[in-house]
Amino acid sequence: MTDLSGHSAHLAPDTLTVAAGRPPREHDSPVNAPIVLSSTFHETVAPTSADRIYARMSNPTWDPFEEALGQLEGASLPALAFASGLGAAAAALSLVPTGGVVVIPRHAYGGSVSLALAEEARGRFSVRQVDIADTAQVLAQLNGASMLWLESPTNPMLEVAETAVLADAAHAAGAVVVVDNTFNTPLVCRPLDYGADVVLHSVTKYLAGHSDVVLGALVTSDAELRTKLTTHRTLHGAIAGPFEVWLALRGLRTLALRMERSQSNALELARRLQAHPAVELVRYPGLPEDPGHERATAQLKGYGGIISIETAGGREAADALVAAVRIWLPATSLGGVESLIERRRRQPGEPLTVPEALVRLSVGIENVEDLWADLDQALTSVGR
Repeated sequence: MTDLSGHSAHLAPDTLTVAAGRPPREHDSPVNAPIVLSSTFHETVAPTSADRIYARMSNPTWDPFEEALGQLEGASLPALAFASGLGAAAAALSLVPTGGVVVIPRHAYGGSVSLALAEEARGRFSVRQVDIADTAQVLAQLNGASMLWLESPTNPMLEVAETAVLADAAHAAGAVVVVDNTFNTPLVCRPLDYGADVVLHSVTKYLAGHSDVVLGALVTSDAELRTKLTTHRTLHGAIAGPFEVWLALRGLRTLALRMERSQSNALELARRLQAHPAVELVRYPGLPEDPGHERATAQLKGYGGIISIETAGGREAADALVAAVRIWLPATSLGGVESLIERRRRQPGEPLTVPEALVRLSVGIENVEDLWADLDQALTSVGR
């Protein structure tokens, strides 16, 4: 890989998305990292721990992506790619000892919460679900905790946590801190800077950015934790395919531009949605009226591309809104170039504390006036 050591800390994140993870600058070498499609590798006469040996353990196509993501998150070590975001979550939860306690948001990525509750049901550890925006409540639940799991903003309620305060308290209690940074990406927040031990990404979303791969990743600067996570990946087989990782690295190259457009579109749409008579409530940390605005402004370099709204006509109006749009795509997931819309309670397992009428908008990179015209006509038709 291109040696950016000594330079990456001084490069802007949007430069790193383009420059990190490049092949060496040698005569006739490729500009882009190649895809290596091989399940096994030539052995040496005197093998070492650095030898590839077998593709479940490592793959040359992983290296540039893992290097780039690690640098973007400000980690001292490369990231670890996984077959899915949930595969990465499973590896992170493997750090909890048997009989331990996980403090996790009541609103968060459904796969992570469901997995934690499934582990609790089989007796591996206990789960304490909290309102992550209520700092006092979280602090009260950290006694005896083995892990604090954070999302900020949360999915889909967009609650904002006091990350540094909670991380410090968790460490004082002897807990490992995991932060799911999928919504923010490292361009908006680097949780390691706020005390996180492990950062999780569903690479499927913003990092890859084109709704065409399923991948996950973990990032840490702790060598011991990284070794444990690598061992879990190797033994449990949640390995990423080289083609998918190559696509994710290609997507990473445009992350800064996509995030800039998505966030600017989201802020403008959130402002307009506030004034629409068919909308009862807008949740978006970029709005001064939002409960998480002050914290988000202090901790984040932007407010993200996700908006959640509640329709004035309840569940029926929400379903009608999703059915009436023409540019917005009714689909789950988020973070792609296209704008997606979904009533979240349609998803099995979504917490009952998520309102029936809540519609999550993943704002893409289309022209904001076209996005608004489509939303406006759909909301107006629903409000009649």
